[in-house]
Amino acid sequence: MRRRQFITLLGGVAAVWPLAARAQQPERARRIGVLMNLAADDPEALSRITAFVQGLQQLGWTEGRNMRIDTRWGAGDTARFHRYAEELLALVPDVVLASGTPAIQALQQATRTVPIVFASVGDPVGMGLVASLARPGGNVTGFTPMEFGFSAKWLELLKEIAPRVTRVAVLRDLTIGPAQLSAIQAVAPSFGVELSAVGVRDAGEIERIVAAFARSSNAGLIVTASTSAAVHRDLIITLAARHRLPAVYAFRYFVNRGGLISYGANTIDIYRHAAGYVDRILKGEKPGDLPVQQPTNYELVINLKTAKALGIEMPASVLARADEVIE
Repeated sequence: MRRRQFITLLGGVAAVWPLAARAQQPERARRIGVLMNLAADDPEALSRITAFVQGLQQLGWTEGRNMRIDTRWGAGDTARFHRYAEELLALVPDVVLASGTPAIQALQQATRTVPIVFASVGDPVGMGLVASLARPGGNVTGFTPMEFGFSAKWLELLKEIAPRVTRVAVLRDLTIGPAQLSAIQAVAPSFGVELSAVGVRDAGEIERIVAAFARSSNAGLIVTASTSAAVHRDLIITLAARHRLPAVYAFRYFVNRGGLISYGANTIDIYRHAAGYVDRILKGEKPGDLPVQQPTNYELVINLKTAKALGIEMPASVLARADEVIE
């Protein structure tokens, strides 16, 4: 080969080699933080995180290839939420998934720049987490499990299955917004019901309050959506059964564990959809430009075994509307 041709060939190889080398380099793995509100061994929590990961996989994200997920489990403990929020942010994630109100509150206190997608936050506007549902602004967006005013339907359902109920205890987390309670209060007079709003901060408080409330006649329970209620759901369900209190719950996972009836969004679907927002943010969109999403449908789940134990004959009109009946 002539010297001129060799130099030309060498120059061409030198020009192509950096491009080929760059093409062979592995894609940079994006880092996703996850702060869950339940414990690592909670079946509902595991279903949620599984749905989230499956949603990411369907969008082309694979653990160990182009993404890495760092997960922390708050288990309903305020101190843990704040500690784990700091831990996750120290890992410099590209985006964080926050499960429940306490998780998003802890993360938002720690950063106003890292993109955050929340799931299962009941009142994001009322809690000051976003400017509006349509235009969240800032570094936060996500998915809420209900529309404003939806919780009034829980009282309507309770009166439908237990018409004699005249006193209702609304179990709620006192640290989060009053939207759910306000909607129930607005319709209580039309149903001839006296409401008592009670906190669900810890097991001892729940047991004392439910036992005291059950001493009165014609009593019932509404268990609103909150991390505290989810963490203590087995205790709440047990107390309702022990004191023979008809109770309406926000989500099906209460009924799966022995609760009487639930009406609410499918929580697993919420986490699957959250993967879509994480994908869009990783591809360059800003969380503040992505509207907060509300459910498009709700599911009614009934536990007939529990109804029988309470001596409740479930109305045919309710059974006809049920999405699932546990027998």
